[in-house]
Amino acid sequence: MSALAPTRDAATDPPGGGPRRRLALPASAAITVAVLAGAGVLSLVVGARAVPLEALWDPGHPLAPVVQARFERTVLGLAVGAALGLAGALMQGLTRNPLADPGILGVNAGATFAMVVGMSTFGLATMGQFLPMAFAGAALAAVLVHTIASLGRDGATPMKLAITGAALTAGLSSWTTGLLLADRRTMESFRYWQVGTIGGRGFDVLLSGLPFLAAGTLLALTGARLLNTLALGDDLARGLGRRTTRDRLVIALAIVLLAGTATALAGPIAFVGLVVPHVVRGLVGPDHARVLPFSMLAGAALVVVADTVGRVVLPPSEVQVGIMAAAVGVPVFLALVRRTGRAL
Repeated sequence: MSALAPTRDAATDPPGGGPRRRLALPASAAITVAVLAGAGVLSLVVGARAVPLEALWDPGHPLAPVVQARFERTVLGLAVGAALGLAGALMQGLTRNPLADPGILGVNAGATFAMVVGMSTFGLATMGQFLPMAFAGAALAAVLVHTIASLGRDGATPMKLAITGAALTAGLSSWTTGLLLADRRTMESFRYWQVGTIGGRGFDVLLSGLPFLAAGTLLALTGARLLNTLALGDDLARGLGRRTTRDRLVIALAIVLLAGTATALAGPIAFVGLVVPHVVRGLVGPDHARVLPFSMLAGAALVVVADTVGRVVLPPSEVQVGIMAAAVGVPVFLALVRRTGRAL
């Protein structure tokens, strides 16, 4: 995948063009871990019914079953958020496109459409059956977006990728809706998953996708050097001995594993992969050896916080995490655009 590289880091450099001062790596790590730990604790104690802190370590407490249910929900949120944050950072690094995100470039929509086809046509009903369909849909969507965007002059530029991805997302969403309207039974099983949710799902759901998340994470973290080299441009990367096509395929496989599994587990949660890498680069700089692991931590924190806020914002009902992730992320993204003084 080739694209025009931005002349500077739009998420971290000020409008004047000079580099901004960043926190030292230990301070950034401490802040990120503290935020993640705080998000986890709040997820356990905050909800329609408040849970006292002593219930967290007392298995005999009357509210211990509530803590257990929230613990499973929190762990799933951490895993899904980490996968989405990491997939977003990979996609932005691979395409050198600050607008890249599994939701914007059609990957989530492809996984969703494939799962609906599996439900309505093949009668799939378990997570183990959903996952291969999600991977296939995510991979086909990614290939299709890049192929279409590569047509014409200049190849797959960031703007062409974003426009193509938005168009494919709109088309797949329409076809998904058409299939659901034609099959009421599929609609009933799909409607809560469609908006993105991590509630009401136990460890069995997470365990079915954990091997794929682990494989995607391993590929992603070992690909940090590949992304740093590809950022120099294809010609220079080949001059340094890299096989750029193979390297891009490795990163693309990691994106499909992470985004496809996260979508199968929790539904199409957008915006996490778009915002998180920009915030992370503001803390640790553009080196992908730092951006990737920090994006995992920050993505996990964002999803858990969004889920926690969704439980209390409109009592006694809940707002699904897919909706709240956008509500939490949009102000952050707008602040980034305002600070940098340029459209990302």
